[in-house]
Amino acid sequence: MHDFNYKHNDLYCESVSVEELARKYGTPLYVYSRNTLISHYRKIKEAFSPINPLICFSMKANSNMAICKVLVKEGSGLDIVSGGELYKAFKIGVSPRKIVYAGVGKRDIEIEIAMRHHIFFFNVESIPELELINKVAGKLGIRQKVAIRINPDIKARTHQYITTGHGENKFGVDFETARKIFLGKQKYKNLNISGVHMHIGSQIVDAEPFIRAMERIVNFIKDLETHGVSIRWLNIGGGLGIIYSNEKPQTAKEYAKAILPIIKKTKANIIMEPGRFIVGNAGMLVTRVLYIKETPSKNFAIVDAAMNDLVRPSLYGAYHEILPVKSHSYSNSKEIKDFDVVGPICESGDFLGKNRKFIDLKEGDLLSVMGAGAYGFSMSSNYNSRPRVAEVMIEGSKARLIRRRETYEDLIRTEA
Repeated sequence: MHDFNYKHNDLYCESVSVEELARKYGTPLYVYSRNTLISHYRKIKEAFSPINPLICFSMKANSNMAICKVLVKEGSGLDIVSGGELYKAFKIGVSPRKIVYAGVGKRDIEIEIAMRHHIFFFNVESIPELELINKVAGKLGIRQKVAIRINPDIKARTHQYITTGHGENKFGVDFETARKIFLGKQKYKNLNISGVHMHIGSQIVDAEPFIRAMERIVNFIKDLETHGVSIRWLNIGGGLGIIYSNEKPQTAKEYAKAILPIIKKTKANIIMEPGRFIVGNAGMLVTRVLYIKETPSKNFAIVDAAMNDLVRPSLYGAYHEILPVKSHSYSNSKEIKDFDVVGPICESGDFLGKNRKFIDLKEGDLLSVMGAGAYGFSMSSNYNSRPRVAEVMIEGSKARLIRRRETYEDLIRTEA
């Protein structure tokens, strides 16, 4: 479900014309629907209402402060993975008691700043990290809550770059290592090791890998209980998939129905870290066709957006639906042609979509790359010295600029 629809052949975000947005703010341009953002958050909240989890939006999916503020106002916490996201979280004004800090490479200064602000939990990924957090907590005279991230060695059916719960991935610790940590936790005198964390990957469209992972985690928790170790918090991560093309992902209700019976076997309070599910289909990238290039072997629509604006197609071979901002009816007088939609960057991998069908596509036309709300702008860069694009949020009939377009001056501002 999203709020991008055609009205009289013109694409709209909620009640605002995308063509008008492009005219006012320029292209490339990220456009977000506030209504879609909120409705997807509420779907998870309602589906899991029987256990009243702490839902922490995963900032890595989209860390624009305006987007995060909307979700925090709805009651969301924030899942962070860096000092920069921590800084943004404080600026957003979320309660520190709703911040969980994940990531395999936390620096000591980041850990210290987070502790000084009394964040809720660290999700710990290794024994050396656990030892460092214990040391910093001792220095500050703090007893810090931590959860041990367990790698359940589950292969999820998703791209290999975004699976995180298999034994060969860098994330988390194996069950035996986790067991030793919990049974020997008294040696970490400055830590309250009271949680278990898991996250098996992203863009997972069926419940089966979640079920297998959850069953292993719950059995592990029950085994710890027989040794007198009580787990107060279970963080089940995120990873719910969305529709990019012809996927048929589980709904929030279906996901809840599948795993709630397993979760309820523990007495632990639940934390969730959804990202893509909430923001993925709440955003799109609008781009303008610069040139139509026809060759004997291929037709190319060269657009003003590029892999530095949306890297997922180049990095993962990810599919995004690409729609004309002005749709054309099929007719005998207009030829349907296949195009590769490519950007201006000097890389053969700079494409947004391949073999896409368009009617009467021409220079100056606007295209919308759909499902770009997650891992779009947050993964963008200044490659080829391209300024990063503007972002706009739509609420009903109102548009609000939530990030201005970078200038050439911005490109050199921090250089010597």
